[in-house]
Amino acid sequence: MLINFNEIEEMTIPCMNNGKGMRSARMHVDDKGKAILTKIHKGGSIGLHAHPTSDDVNFVLSGSGTAICDGVEEQLLAGCCHICPTGSSHSITNTGDEGLALMTLVVER
Repeated sequence: MLINFNEIEEMTIPCMNNGKGMRSARMHVDDKGKAILTKIHKGGSIGLHAHPTSDDVNFVLSGSGTAICDGVEEQLLAGCCHICPTGSSHSITNTGDEGLALMTLVVER
């Protein structure tokens, strides 16, 4: 299956789960999960939330930030991959001076 994010309309929406600021996203959703090309805008965050039925894999394309998964803080830089496994909770915060760009795969279990 090919997903062409250039053909998916970009949405600008508030950051989720009581996070701060805004994010831009191009999202593909099906019964197996989601593929999301997203950018958390400067100063933005995705609030703490659980993944009871899915793995959440976040590959950092550009920018910098932090993720907190099950209470452990991780530094996010371009080329890093943050994984929140099924049954865990996490949050992501943009701590840099530019957007934090991520390729996120949510894999339903």
